[in-house]
Amino acid sequence: QVQLVESGGGVVPAGGSLTLSCKASGQVISLAGLGWYRQYPGQQRELVATITRSGEIQYGDFVKGRFVLSGDNAEKTIYLRMRDIKPEDEALYQCNAYFPGRGNYWGRGIQVIVSP
Repeated sequence: QVQLVESGGGVVPAGGSLTLSCKASGQVISLAGLGWYRQYPGQQRELVATITRSGEIQYGDFVKGRFVLSGDNAEKTIYLRMRDIKPEDEALYQCNAYFPGRGNYWGRGIQVIVSP
């Protein structure tokens, strides 16, 4: 079993900053990557950012330098630092853990709400 504990969501003013974190625990010895995805109501998830165990990072096209993903391998934790938050960043953000041969695990998700 794998547990993903997400934190850091909530209400943030437009133009503000927010940091999301996700910690993986349990059977994580073969963990290959962690990342964040987001989802609008009624739509499919889209990539925000992922990081592999070797440190390779991939960002979604919309990020354009506003978000920075970092990771702590020892703690199996990732941090998504979001700045210059826009109304369209309001979404459900879900943590993802990828295991070769086992597939993907998803966190419950945390809501980011952007206030005017």
